[in-house]
Amino acid sequence: MRGKFITFEGIDGSGKSTQLKLLVDLLRSKGTDVVATCEPGGTDLGRELRRVFLESGERVVPRAELLLFAADRSQHVELLIKPSLDAGKVVISDRYADATLAYQGAGRGFPEKLVREIIDVATEGLKPDMTLFFDLPADKAIGRMDRRRGSQTNRMDAEGEVFYTRVRAAYLAIAAAEPERFRTIDADRPIGAIHADVRAHIEELLGN
Repeated sequence: MRGKFITFEGIDGSGKSTQLKLLVDLLRSKGTDVVATCEPGGTDLGRELRRVFLESGERVVPRAELLLFAADRSQHVELLIKPSLDAGKVVISDRYADATLAYQGAGRGFPEKLVREIIDVATEGLKPDMTLFFDLPADKAIGRMDRRRGSQTNRMDAEGEVFYTRVRAAYLAIAAAEPERFRTIDADRPIGAIHADVRAHIEELLGN
């Protein structure tokens, strides 16, 4: 029996990574076979690409950024996501293809048609069974990123409010266009309240 593929999306600072960890811990405590992963960085190649992109001092031009993420995703899908789903596991990824539409499409200004074509090549059409989008206004997300600076910073933290406002708007547009897959969660609340919503949506998909 094929497993389920769940993705967590949101602008930087939305708290999605914290919520992913809480969900994974909960599911594992119930005996669910879960694979927790992320983009970029879900494979050995992906971890190297993540280091180059997020941590290197070299300027990464937008076109290279788009293609780096596509390369990471192709490797991720082929070597980790598909085999895990074929083995009946629940795969939960911190970011996936919607992030490219939002960040490189709306954020960097690449045409949507081009971005979708690159995504299709990288994913071979694999889409999540459910996507949880953690919605947070850009100014509040930047405030959270400012508070964490010095310990977990990367090059995306340097982007401003205008950039993240475009990215958030793109996510909201995708959510509106695909309501059967997307679940939008208000991320401007206490962690426990957000986790309760996450749990409810995942129970909807997986059962109790």
